[in-house]
Amino acid sequence: MRRCAWVPAADPEYVAYHDEEWGVPSRDERHLFEMLTLEGAQAGLSWSTILRKRNGYRKAFANFDAAKVARFTSKDVERLLADPGIVRNRLKVESAVNNAQRILELDSPSDYLWSFVDGEPKVNRFRKLSDIPAETTESKAMSKDLKKRGFRFVGPTVCYAFMQACGLVNDHTVDCFRYSEV
Repeated sequence: MRRCAWVPAADPEYVAYHDEEWGVPSRDERHLFEMLTLEGAQAGLSWSTILRKRNGYRKAFANFDAAKVARFTSKDVERLLADPGIVRNRLKVESAVNNAQRILELDSPSDYLWSFVDGEPKVNRFRKLSDIPAETTESKAMSKDLKKRGFRFVGPTVCYAFMQACGLVNDHTVDCFRYSEV
């Protein structure tokens, strides 16, 4: 069974993430908020670091219930900054709270996010890792619009990683067993 070349075979958590979740189209708004938060938290770090802390994030951020996170206060932010289960970066923690508030301002976060790919997954046909871009026209448009709406930690690269993770685009390489499955 062949996987995408970027998956470290020695990391069972990473393998499970790739094999079961990455690239699967998701319209679940809790999951979309979770992935937007985690992709923003990953900026400048390895995805392995974020995967190891994912359960800590779920606990710290009310299982990514945007309505609950949106009500977090400065006292909650200070509590989170002391939590070793997450990345303790003030800007990233504050952006998660801010982004929860912004998500709640959208009529349908799922429809809004999926609108950048016209509501259907964009299926790419990349043969090797080096063919996969860090950002695209769609991720640039998403980033620009999210920033206009007040979201933070949503640059074009973060948005593209989010699009890949949530299946808005299928960037499994064509030789990966998951390519045809998602």
